Amino acid sequence: MMGPAHSLSGAAAWLGAGAAAHAVGRPMPWPVLVAGMLICAGAALAPDLDQKSATISRAFGPFSRGLAILIDQVATVVFNATRGKGERRRSGGHRTLTHTWVWAALLGTGFSAIAAIGGRWAVLAILFVHMVLAVEGLLWRAARVSSDILVWLLGAAVAWILANVLDKPGNGSDWLFSGAGQEYWWLGLPIVLGAVVHTVGDALTISGCPVLWPLSIRGRRWYPVGTPRFMRFRAGHWVENKVLMPAFGVAGAGGAVYALGLLG
Repeated sequence: MMGPAHSLSGAAAWLGAGAAAHAVGRPMPWPVLVAGMLICAGAALAPDLDQKSATISRAFGPFSRGLAILIDQVATVVFNATRGKGERRRSGGHRTLTHTWVWAALLGTGFSAIAAIGGRWAVLAILFVHMVLAVEGLLWRAARVSSDILVWLLGAAVAWILANVLDKPGNGSDWLFSGAGQEYWWLGLPIVLGAVVHTVGDALTISGCPVLWPLSIRGRRWYPVGTPRFMRFRAGHWVENKVLMPAFGVAGAGGAVYALGLLG
């Protein structure tokens, strides 16, 4: 799928998670629901950091472009080192390492650790990165005609506001993990969910996605998991734009209403 669909699916997924949390008696405070939705929308772009032309690779100028080149090289090395007998060597790493459950878990765990160890400034940095990505994904039309600096300023402003709101007692810094020193451990959850949702979205397309690596399937460790062939479509196809994106919007709205307890 394309960036806007990935971001919208990420936002909808977190709102759905909020509804599930409400159903099991662990409701999210509204700041957690809002912050998590935006983080998940941004994180849903993250797996494409293995491709220089992707939205996330352009989002932070030379830094993100350089990181994309590095990630692509690392992914290529990992693919060639772990490929099965029926898999050919590759010269590029797109849709390999960063499109697996292993990457999603490592990414979420790493960001949770950074938040726990780094304190407020680490939280602000995490929020800033994902707010910028959320703007790039959800407001992609406006972002494309704006300068990078304006997008960064908007991301920084939203990150600062959310951090201040979350820091207030009862607003969610200690949601789910309430022990001493466990504030913001939950930040890794929308990041994991965003990455997983991205891979599921790509599994709907023609190429499929090696979500289950390193599990061997039919002699292939990078088996492209996906729906039946007749149900797949190309990225950017009308099915994505006319069917899936509206469905994500409706599902997200429904999840938000339930998560906030507006249905009683």
